[in-house]
Amino acid sequence: MEAEHPWFRELSPDDRSWVSLISQAGINALLSWYAEGSPERAVSAEMFAGAPKNLAQTISLRQALDLTRTAVATVEDAVPDLVAEPERPALREAVLRYSRDVAFAAAEVYAKAAERRGRWDARLESLVVHAVIRGEADETLASRAAELGWEDVSGVAVVVGSLPEGDSGVALSAVRETALRLGREALTAAQGPRLVCILGGTEEPLEDAGRLTALFGPGPVVVGPRVPHLFAAGRSARAALSGSDAAGAWATAPRPVAADELLPERALLGELPARRMLVDRVYAPLRDHPSALLETVQAYLDNGTVLEATARELFLHPNTVRYRLRRTSDVVGLDPHSPRDAWVLQVALALGRMGQHGRTWRGGR
Repeated sequence: MEAEHPWFRELSPDDRSWVSLISQAGINALLSWYAEGSPERAVSAEMFAGAPKNLAQTISLRQALDLTRTAVATVEDAVPDLVAEPERPALREAVLRYSRDVAFAAAEVYAKAAERRGRWDARLESLVVHAVIRGEADETLASRAAELGWEDVSGVAVVVGSLPEGDSGVALSAVRETALRLGREALTAAQGPRLVCILGGTEEPLEDAGRLTALFGPGPVVVGPRVPHLFAAGRSARAALSGSDAAGAWATAPRPVAADELLPERALLGELPARRMLVDRVYAPLRDHPSALLETVQAYLDNGTVLEATARELFLHPNTVRYRLRRTSDVVGLDPHSPRDAWVLQVALALGRMGQHGRTWRGGR
């Protein structure tokens, strides 16, 4: 084995010792089986029973089969020394049958190890996702993330939707495997009726989530903001979960929809960060603009988005109102002529006025 397999020489002395013991157990089992007349029964995997479980992680299935092939070839070379000429063909045939069964037994051992590892990885993955949801960015999360290979993953966003009907494990695996095919990392977990996916390595979370939307159940699919790494993903998760709660208020919301597009609905739920973002992103820039954009937009909304009525109320030429409304689009990225954007402006301005009059926001998330 050392002569034919360079990787074998790189194993630790303990691992090499275990391989030797397994090989000896296999040869002893071969001799006993042949002495019984080579009965038609599958070779037991008991020869592997004494090996430590982590040996299957150190030595791959392909390497194990290479070692088996080497051991069998060694036994075949020794056949002339073991039996007389008339019996040699029978022994060689028995060795071939035995080696086939050993290969199947080894495959069974590795399959069971992979199954155990898969169950553990799924459990670990669920723990990481729920820790992110709870905002527990601590050493435990770091350790579990490292075991899942996420310690260096950047560009993270949380996607929340409903679980499809059927086996939740199948749905979670489908999302994870599809994300991997797209070149993204993914951690998935079920949270009640929800499917939560943490996407990693994404530059455009909304675009990537769009490729996964069909794997979610019916209803909204909400994408939290992109954050630098897994340990900052709690903010993305909170936004996505809040957006999922609020998305029903926007009947024509796209699927998927960014959580930041649902700020008014999230604010109505009492989410304090959403209220603050609306005020900071919309109300404050309009209030502080030298062209009286705040007064113009408010009058335009109060007059049912009728341009002439707004101009009369403000004693302005309609072209001046048009100019200010265009400036509003440039400053805050919202078009007062759009029904959806007008709704966002209405909520943001109302929250800003509440803050201006000393109203204290309590509760929220």
